Amino acid sequence: MTDDAVETRRTAPATLHDVAREAGVSLATASRSLNGSTRKVNEEYRQRVLAAAAKLNYSPNLSAQAVARGSTTTVALLVADIADPYFSQMAAGVVREADRERLIVTMAATERDTERELDLVRTLRGQRPRVMILAASRREDDPNNDALEAELQAFESNGGRVAFVSSAAGAFHAVQLDNRAGAEALARELIGLGYRRFAAVTGAEGIRTADERLAGFRAGLEAGGGTLDRIVRPAFTRDGGYEGMTQLIEEGLDGIELVFAGNDVMAVGAMSAIRDAGLTPGTDVAVAGFDDIPTVRDVTPPLTTVRIPLEEVGRRALRLALDEPGAADESPVHTEVVLRDSTPRRG
Repeated sequence: MTDDAVETRRTAPATLHDVAREAGVSLATASRSLNGSTRKVNEEYRQRVLAAAAKLNYSPNLSAQAVARGSTTTVALLVADIADPYFSQMAAGVVREADRERLIVTMAATERDTERELDLVRTLRGQRPRVMILAASRREDDPNNDALEAELQAFESNGGRVAFVSSAAGAFHAVQLDNRAGAEALARELIGLGYRRFAAVTGAEGIRTADERLAGFRAGLEAGGGTLDRIVRPAFTRDGGYEGMTQLIEEGLDGIELVFAGNDVMAVGAMSAIRDAGLTPGTDVAVAGFDDIPTVRDVTPPLTTVRIPLEEVGRRALRLALDEPGAADESPVHTEVVLRDSTPRRG
């Protein structure tokens, strides 16, 4: 035998046939032992197959399994921005729940581009994940909504499962966040601290999460006697918060006492803009956010916000997709106002 032939035999990956031959069992028994079949395999045979697979360094062909089963052991998670702590905390919850189910999570970023989101869903359908979770904020009037719904319906018709976070396209399951009630409660608490004149820096009109939070905040102010004097709508990001706060400062705050940011990363950007303008957040103008990402406990001053249990949201999204209809908790996720030094009591 030539050296090349020996090298080929040494380096060629082991096949399922090799494992079955090494274990002294049928190909079907080897397959059931390694591929999680629901058909019972004799324990002695199963252990022989596992030992043979380890000896031969055998790795199952996941693509072939997906074709055979109609799905993989993969959870596909689509978020707007991987770098945003809001989404990374939520992803941590999905991963922890997936570990319990022996599933693997893959994550992709839509970059808040619904056309990109649609392309990702089409690509993922071909990879046959067991579950798709879509966590990016949605617009009611987006021209890609119908096409997205059609793709996801086709995915579910072939055995896949879909869950949304906060808002859904079509009739899919969704983990609902109580955005409006949380923002309304925040406004009432701030009125109680003595604030009366407010501005808001939030996302573009039509983004459901931003609209719900702004509507709730406005309702809380109206009930408590406060006024929302100005609204700025930059991007729903940290840089958007900086840009929006800069615009407010350049145009003149004119007695505005507190700025409500539509999410915490916007609030962090707003606080940076306040400092860059030579002012002090919490002293010259108060700031409040929404989400309670870990970062806001460590900024100076610590940020007043509305807490969402983001890891629990991620866990619940996966459970909602995997469980039988009615078995998972579909009630809105509870929110909680957290008062910190960025909104000190007035007077």
